[in-house]
Amino acid sequence: MSVPLWFFIACLGLVGVKLVRPPWWLVIVLLLGGYLLADSVLAPAIDTATK
Repeated sequence: MSVPLWFFIACLGLVGVKLVRPPWWLVIVLLLGGYLLADSVLAPAIDTATK
């Protein structure tokens, strides 16, 4: 069975939020911050650091 990566990450995030119970503002800040960093000048540096 082949599962899309975005679906797997969404399910993993949902389980993590239900288990850890972080505040919703923290979840939103992390998602928005990650989205903004992915489209910034720092994206190539982050890409090489995570590989």
